[in-house]
Amino acid sequence: MSSKTLLLSLFRYKSWADGELLALLAEIEDELPNEQLGAILETINHAHVVDRIFASNVEKKKHAYRDTGTSSTPTLVELSKAIAETDRWYLRYVEELKPEELAATIPFTFTSGSPGQMSREEMLAHVITHGGYHRGEIGRIVTQLSKPTSPDTFTGYLHQAEPARRA
Repeated sequence: MSSKTLLLSLFRYKSWADGELLALLAEIEDELPNEQLGAILETINHAHVVDRIFASNVEKKKHAYRDTGTSSTPTLVELSKAIAETDRWYLRYVEELKPEELAATIPFTFTSGSPGQMSREEMLAHVITHGGYHRGEIGRIVTQLSKPTSPDTFTGYLHQAEPARRA
């Protein structure tokens, strides 16, 4: 399996997991205490902002973010729309990448102002792992409130997306 094939599969998984989590939260939003809902929305917003920052980084473009959050936290509806759009962007972006472009090292500036550099492949892997970390964080909050959690495993996604793998 090539790196590009794996990244495509992982971004499909990310899109699925994001969608499952956002759908669950839409169902239980009114049942969540304000403090926990606020923490969940701030966490989702942070993960989304980082996704947008790295979308700019992989394209070697500047972004306007000065922090990994925003001054005000969007609503769940607003975040759901923005996340779905960003997930579609990443899928298109990875589909159009040439394999040799994955290895390109790209200099960028962290929101702290510090310089950094990563390969395009490393940046894309960061987006996947960073999002998974924060979905897990949200899952923990939801579980502590005795609410059901959304499915969020790569194996679960693969077996749902490709049922023949269960044969």
